[in-house]
Amino acid sequence: MSDSNEFVAIIDASEVPEGKAAAATYNGRKYAVCHVDDEYHVVDDLCSHDDGPLGSGTLDGSAIVCPRHGARFDVRTGAVLSMPAAFPIRAYETRVVDGKVEIRPKAKELAKS
Repeated sequence: MSDSNEFVAIIDASEVPEGKAAAATYNGRKYAVCHVDDEYHVVDDLCSHDDGPLGSGTLDGSAIVCPRHGARFDVRTGAVLSMPAAFPIRAYETRVVDGKVEIRPKAKELAKS
């Protein structure tokens, strides 16, 4: 098992077309992998409002929209963009190496404003 500072591959980049999201699982945890403006972003695959599957949601620019009740989150930071969600989701440091989307399993901290 890797430690939380190491990057791990969770999905082939080719499985996530531009402007789309896809679900991926690593070590029993579910992630939503989002392809926005030639970049990949990864957040937890559970909406903080009702545990909706964000990997099945749609992207609107850099926002992922929960398919259950329409809550929106920024895929770059996990910040809530619209109700009914009131709490952010985890976002992960992400990179692409050899055609694989990799993350650090430890979530990145939201910037304090």
